[in-house]
Amino acid sequence: MALELKIHAVRQVFNDGNHNAFTDLCRFEGKFYLTFRNCPEGHMLFTSSRIIVMRSADGNTWEQVHTFSVPERDVRDPHFMILNGRLFVYSGTWLVDPADSHNTDMSEQLGFCVWSDDGSEWHGPRALDGTHGYYIWRAKSYDGTGYLNGRCVKGAAKVKDRAEEDRLMESWLLQSRDGFSWTPLGLIQPLNGDETAFLFEPDGSALAVARSGGRRPAQLCRARPPYTEWTRKDLSRYVGGPMLARWGERYLVGGRKMVGTAKPATALYWLVDDELHEIAELPSGGDTSYPGFVERSPESGLLSYYSSHEGSGASLAPSAIYLADLALA
Repeated sequence: MALELKIHAVRQVFNDGNHNAFTDLCRFEGKFYLTFRNCPEGHMLFTSSRIIVMRSADGNTWEQVHTFSVPERDVRDPHFMILNGRLFVYSGTWLVDPADSHNTDMSEQLGFCVWSDDGSEWHGPRALDGTHGYYIWRAKSYDGTGYLNGRCVKGAAKVKDRAEEDRLMESWLLQSRDGFSWTPLGLIQPLNGDETAFLFEPDGSALAVARSGGRRPAQLCRARPPYTEWTRKDLSRYVGGPMLARWGERYLVGGRKMVGTAKPATALYWLVDDELHEIAELPSGGDTSYPGFVERSPESGLLSYYSSHEGSGASLAPSAIYLADLALA
């Protein structure tokens, strides 16, 4: 297995002076789509946040095709899913306390989506049935069914502090036939659950890379249909905002790298024999991570991510959206 990766043409594709973050990429009807969150006030919870969707024929020249927000809520972490010929963009949302935006309540989480049949005319946002109390994250479809990662506090318990909330956080796989109504299916992480990237193998089995609460090592999780029982194995390092993609016969993982006292960066890894092998560190720093990936060919791909290293250097505006062309040597 060739493991050498070349990174070409890293460029800013969006920087309006706001905090731009949390990317995803997909290909739909022969065009590339990029989505991310835009907020003038920064990384944390603000009702001024919005989701932007952009489109490109070649991955170089981009146009904005849609934007949306939800009243009284912070929108973030948009992710694509294509189900039955329809393109969805999903967003987890927090209800923002107007008196104190740091006062959060996981029980008030609610997922929203917008959707399009042609990438030009968009509908929504619409609240997702079955997601109240879940913070939704990455989505995939397989064999006519939609799947979504959602995390919630075990038993909707009232917690006394962030440490207890992290410990009681569960990461679930939700399912849907229409992309709008969701039901819990399988418990991916019963403790310290967090952002989970997943894919489906040709034989129908599911593979996931899950961030774990705090700075704990990420977990490699697996399930076979009907995805109700999951196994977990700790990986060698923490991965923030994980991405997992199958690229030919390889598994590409990306996310925030935080090792010791070193500054954060967005890094890429091969997943080989249940182990992460670091292959690249992208130009990044400050507030960074949450990559998206589209395979262009067995030898080339397109990667999105965000970073504030050329901006605030922190979790405040400005932070920019970047694209990088990847190639296998």
